[in-house]
Formats: sequence, structure tokens, C-alpha cells
Amino acid sequence: MNLETYKSVFLDYLENKIFLKEPKKLYEPITYILNLGGKRLRPILALIACDAFGTTYKKALPASLAIEVFHNFTLIHDDIMDHATIRRGKHTVHEKWNINTGILSGDAMLLMANKLFEAYDGTIFKELMSLFNKTALEVCEGQQYDINFETQENVTIADYLKMITSKTAVLVACSLKMGAIIAKTSKKNTDYIYEFGLNLGIAFQLQDDYLDTFGDTKTFGKKIGGDIIENKKTFLYLKLLKLSSLSDKEKLLKLYTTTNNLDKKINEVSLLYRKYKIPKLIKVAIKKYTDFAYHSLSKTTLSDAKKSIFIGLTKTLLNRID
Repeated sequence: MNLETYKSVFLDYLENKIFLKEPKKLYEPITYILNLGGKRLRPILALIACDAFGTTYKKALPASLAIEVFHNFTLIHDDIMDHATIRRGKHTVHEKWNINTGILSGDAMLLMANKLFEAYDGTIFKELMSLFNKTALEVCEGQQYDINFETQENVTIADYLKMITSKTAVLVACSLKMGAIIAKTSKKNTDYIYEFGLNLGIAFQLQDDYLDTFGDTKTFGKKIGGDIIENKKTFLYLKLLKLSSLSDKEKLLKLYTTTNNLDKKINEVSLLYRKYKIPKLIKVAIKKYTDFAYHSLSKTTLSDAKKSIFIGLTKTLLNRID
């Protein structure tokens, strides 16, 4: 099946399993955020991996929903921590209701995610829960690293890559590995598909960093320059800090304290990026991690035809840069 068909199947399952019930003030925010849209990338990956390794995708539906519920739980709590007011073009949960509701509904979602794994028995249940708990903890670690970076002066590119690996990439990798576990493929295959997902997740996040400054609003779906406005220490920023002259470094640091005339701030930081060819350098990094992903995929026992599904998926996800 193609990506849209997997997505449609998943959305039908979500609609049948997650619905409004009492108390409404607990469950209404949950149905609200789960129906806000999004790519549904992570659950789709679980379904595709299960199919690819020889078991019907239907068996992976409970795990795929658990992943999506958990992902959206993290979004509710992230939005509270970031004081964000908009999520996917709509009010964030804590903005539409209140912070206490956001915290409690988010907590309920974490427990709902755990409960969905009860659809599996024995060894598969144990493996899925072990992977899920490990991943959930890593996502929390990644979020803490991201918070630390706001006040940490000496952030390196290695630090940043470690942060996005934990905050973003591990959940992509987890989704694929869960599908493989449910399909009962070999441990080597589950490990290799996890490595594929981890590197794909890093490349995907680096692409988002690029698009945040150099993308098109219609394609990217967000306002361009958000990372610059929020003074985020992204790959672009850290690479520029490392390569720029003393005067340009001072200029960059000063710009990152500016809160007025934000359009000018975005323009001047963007010009510095271009001056030091940072867009080209991040594209090189994206290709590097994409190649790592392909190498891990090549080590699986999947047929060439099935490997081509994952290659096509990668190209679809990483096709937003010229």
C-alpha cells in the first residue's frame, strides 16, 4: 500500500479507538489534539515495517496508536513548557483549556499508550514495553537537553546531534522496530531497522532546521525564521558560530539577544548563514545521515523490492530541499 493508504487505515483505527467519554474535561483535550492532523509519520512507519517483515500491518495497529498517543502527549507538555499558543494552526491544549488540564490530559495519554500494548501477549508484549519505556525516557532526556541549551553557553554540534537524536530520532526508530518486533523477524533485522530509523530521524530533523530558515511557508507549514526568533541553537547556528570571523560571531551573538524588529533579525542572520555557506553544509550533513540510514537498511534480510519501499519512503520524507 502507499503512504496515504496506510494513513487512512490508521486514522480509521484511531477514530474507532479514541473517542470522547466521561469526564469530558479529561478526554476532550485528548480527542482534540489527536484530531489536529499531522503527517502521522510514526504510526505509519510501524505499519509499514510490520508489513515489510512478513506480517499483516493490522497486527501493528495497537502499537502504532500507542506511538501516536505518546507523541501527542509529549506535544501537549512541550507546548506548556514552551508557552506555545499555536499547534498545527490551532490553539494549543493549555491555551484552549488551561495548564492543569493540559498536564492531566497529557498524563492520561501516557497511560493510554501503555494500555494499548495490552493487545500483545508474552514475549512480544515484554519487548514492546521495554522498547517503549526506554524510548519514552530518552525523549524526556532530549527535552531536558533542549531546555538546557537555552542557558548553556558552550553548546557543540555533537551536543545538538545528541539532543535531536533523543528528542526526535529515537521515536522514529522505535516505531519501525516495533513493527519489526510484531512481525517476529530476527533480532538483527529489528536492530538494523532501528538504526535505519535513527539516522532517518536525524536527517529529517536537520531538514526541518534548514527549512525553518530557508524553506517556503506553504511547503514547511510554519512561519519561516521561527528558530531565529526563538534564539534556538540549531545546527545552522552552531556551525556558523564555529566558522565565522570574530566580528561576525559578535554580530550573531548580539542578534540573538534582539527582541525587536524580528524581520530584520531573521534577514541578517540568514545573510550570515549564506555568507559562510551554512545551507550547503547542512545539506551535506543531511546526506551523510541519509547514507547511514541506507547502509543500515542494506544489512537487513529484506528483499530488494521491500528495501525499495523504505528507500522511497526516505525520498518522500526528505524531498523538501532543492
